[in-house]
Amino acid sequence: MIDPVVDASWIADRPVVLADVRWYLDGRSGREAYERGHLPGAVFIDLDTALAGPASPAEGRHPLPDPEVFAAAMASAGIKDQDQIIAYDDAGGVVASRLVWLLRATGHDAALLDGGLTAWSGELTTEIPVRPATKFTARPWPADRLASLEETVTASGPVLDARDAARFRGDTEPVDPRPGHIPGARNLPCRDNVTADGRFLPVAALRERFAEVGVDDAADVISYCGSGVTACHNLIALEHAGLGEGRLFPGSWSQYSHTGRPAATGD
Repeated sequence: MIDPVVDASWIADRPVVLADVRWYLDGRSGREAYERGHLPGAVFIDLDTALAGPASPAEGRHPLPDPEVFAAAMASAGIKDQDQIIAYDDAGGVVASRLVWLLRATGHDAALLDGGLTAWSGELTTEIPVRPATKFTARPWPADRLASLEETVTASGPVLDARDAARFRGDTEPVDPRPGHIPGARNLPCRDNVTADGRFLPVAALRERFAEVGVDDAADVISYCGSGVTACHNLIALEHAGLGEGRLFPGSWSQYSHTGRPAATGD
């Protein structure tokens, strides 16, 4: 399997499928942003319909999609089982990482484009590529790559919260019912995995970041965020840094905050 992060030079002479996975918490349309300009040949993958199931208090804002729904979305975008998919967004990969993680977790070759749209030096296009629908096999989400709410709150290993520090501390909460974080979780804001131009920190710096929150091996790590999307960025960073594969708590804070369980605040 390819490394979970590749740069533009890596894709230059390879027959990869580029996937634009822009999405915005403030309600702006990722599809409209794509239509205004995207990487040549890129298809648009919608987070809400392709990479997540219906939102609910019981499951969170972006629960995992049904595998059949995910497979149908890939097939309709012209993505087949054996393709190498390179995903990007305009936020350092924190949204596109959801697609990459879902694909890699089910055994497909997929990676983030380092820097994404922000670091792209070529021309953008408004031309929508026509890729014929194909076959993409539905595969169950692997249990060993996922953590339930109960497994997360009783975890003996590190539980990492990928949200920014203000939301982790409970200073603000723009979308979920309660501020704060899961007691015992450690804050590792995923947006700090990258530099200002959206490129990943060097591997040594990533490993140092993880070491600061007590992680030198991903085996016992559980990652969460607001709704299970940007948490995937920390999981991709772990793998890119050579620390292995952690687990995703898909419901994340958007599920936990609807329970009667305690919320921790502060650092």
